[in-house]
Amino acid sequence: MADVTSPLSTQTPDPRSRYARFRDSDLLASFLSSKLTMVSGFVTVLMILGALLATWIAPTNPFDPASVDLMNSLFPPRWIEGGDPRFLLGTDNQGRDLWSAILYGMRVSLIIGIVGVIIAATLGIGLGLLAGYVGGRVDALIMRVADIQLTFPAILIALVIDGVVRSVFKGLGREQTAFSVLVVSIGLSFWVQYARTIRGSTMIEKNKDYVHAARLMGVPAWLIMLRHVLPNVIGPVLVILTINLALAIITEATLSFLGVGLPPTQPSLGTLIRIGNDFLFSGEWWIVAFPGVTLAVFVLAVNLLGDWLRDALNPKLR
Repeated sequence: MADVTSPLSTQTPDPRSRYARFRDSDLLASFLSSKLTMVSGFVTVLMILGALLATWIAPTNPFDPASVDLMNSLFPPRWIEGGDPRFLLGTDNQGRDLWSAILYGMRVSLIIGIVGVIIAATLGIGLGLLAGYVGGRVDALIMRVADIQLTFPAILIALVIDGVVRSVFKGLGREQTAFSVLVVSIGLSFWVQYARTIRGSTMIEKNKDYVHAARLMGVPAWLIMLRHVLPNVIGPVLVILTINLALAIITEATLSFLGVGLPPTQPSLGTLIRIGNDFLFSGEWWIVAFPGVTLAVFVLAVNLLGDWLRDALNPKLR
């Protein structure tokens, strides 16, 4: 008698769940093998959570004028003589709790950095794919524009955009245009790295058999680029994204320090540092010191994560 086996019985499910596969992955093993990377990841996550949860963590809302009292201005930190127990890190010249201002300012800096990097990545990936896949005059034109753009630093681009926006939209104040100026400036400053990286990888991938097969099947060029080429060239972009996030936050802080950034009523970390710099030599050092340390620690932690990710995703370094 023939042995009849149910079709379901021949299907052996994968014994490892997605969690188990992640737990056994080389990426996690590399992360857990480096104490410095683990500390950097913990600090990064902690600071991001603090910024995202600022509404619930911060004692006051520095953006709300009703919660600010000028009589509380320039109080030193709590542990220094003359400090007020209500203000852990002291207050600034407007009477805002510096601890609350740092949490809210960190959130503003993160939003500007993330949106700016997303714009840069979208623009750079799209132009890099087009240049690498099409080639010829299109490639030459995009690369020459990239070369020209590299001669203009982010600060100069921001000043030009700020001047253009002010001349075109004369009825709008700094409060309405500062965010857009910062985001566009960061996006236009960082797209070249993505474009060049994607272009080089695309030039290699477009000559492979799976791309030729897709062409023979009549798949449109734009669909080949998005569905077949892009997933195979996106790996290095993850490293650039991580490092550029730190650079974007530094750029925002620099522009805010120079007066192109957000107004004092909507402080980012750069704005807080600029405000504190005016009081540094009069003895109120905490106004610039604590936002500066926060910015330095976050940028250092993100950069260390970027270095680890670059090494972890490079098979030659395993």
